[in-house]
Amino acid sequence: MGCMDYVKLGSTGLEVSKICLGCMTYGDPARGNHTWTLPEDEARPFISQALEAGITFFDTANVYSAGSSEEILGRALKDFTTREQVVIATKVHGRMAEGPNGAGLSRKAIFAQIDASLTRLGTDYVDLYQIHRWDDGTPIEETLEALHDVVKAGKARYIGASSMWSWQFAQALYLADLHGWTRFVSMQDHYNLLYREEEREMLPFCADQGVAVLPWSPLGRGRLARAWDEQTNRSGKDEFGRTLYDTASSDRVVVDRVGEVAEARGVTRAQVALAWMLSKPVVTSPIVGASKPHHLDDAVAAVDLHLDEAEIARLEEPYVPHEVAGF
Repeated sequence: MGCMDYVKLGSTGLEVSKICLGCMTYGDPARGNHTWTLPEDEARPFISQALEAGITFFDTANVYSAGSSEEILGRALKDFTTREQVVIATKVHGRMAEGPNGAGLSRKAIFAQIDASLTRLGTDYVDLYQIHRWDDGTPIEETLEALHDVVKAGKARYIGASSMWSWQFAQALYLADLHGWTRFVSMQDHYNLLYREEEREMLPFCADQGVAVLPWSPLGRGRLARAWDEQTNRSGKDEFGRTLYDTASSDRVVVDRVGEVAEARGVTRAQVALAWMLSKPVVTSPIVGASKPHHLDDAVAAVDLHLDEAEIARLEEPYVPHEVAGF
C-alpha cells in the first residue's frame, strides 16, 4: 500500500487526506432506499482500515440510509480515533421527514438538520457542512445566512456546496462576499473519466476562486474499476446510478482504455482512473466508496501512481460530450 498525502482544502488552512472515504456505502439496508449498503458490523472494518491507511477525511450525508450512515460513522470514529484527528463532512437538503419543512435549505430546515446530524454523529461540530443540492424553493440568501449562523454557532467549521450549475455557484460566492457571510470553500461535483462536463465551467471556476474540488463517483459507480460487462451487487440495484451512465457509445471505449493502461502498468483499473483524477491540479480529494478491502488499497495506491502525458491523452481521447447528469 502506498503512503497517504495531505493537501489544503482549497484556500483554507484545513488539511485533508488526498483520498476521502465516502460513507454512502455504510448504512442499515432496511432504512432508506439503499438496499445494497453494508450494515454496521460489516462497515466498521473499512473505517478502521481507512484510518490505518492515513485517510483522515470522511464524507456522509443526513439522507444516507435515513441517518444510519452518520450513526455508524460517528460511533466508529469515536472508537477508533480522536475527534481532532479527523475531518468529518456531511450534507443537508434531501428529505428527512414527511410534510412541510422536512427537506430543503430553508433556515428552519438547516437549523433542524445540523442538530440532528450532530446528534447522530455524536459530535459537537462537523468540519465541513455541505448543501447536497440547490434548492429552487428557497432564496439562496436565506440559505447562505443560515449556514453563516451555523458556522458562527460553532456547529460547522467550513461550508461547501455540491452539484449545481456554475452560474448558481458563482451567484452564491458573490452574495456571500457581498454580505460578509461565510463562503463556500468546496464543491462536491460529479466528475470522472466517463463524465467530464464539469471541465467546461465548474472546474475552471473553482480553480479561479480557490475552491476545493471533491468529486463524487470518481470511479463512475465502479464502472471504471471493472470490465464493461461485469456486474456487481450494487450495480444491479442502484437506480440512481442507471441514470448517470450508458448514455454514450464512448463510455465502453473509455473503460477499455482504462483497462489497457492498467494492464501495461501492471496495476488495477481503479488505480488508473483515480490517478488520472489526481493528475488534475484542481482536484483536491476524490470521494471513494469501499465495500471490499482492496477498494481502499487501490485508492491509497493511486496517490503514488503518476501517469505520463501520453497515458492521460489515451484515456481522454475517446470522450464525447454527455447530457448533464447528477443534479
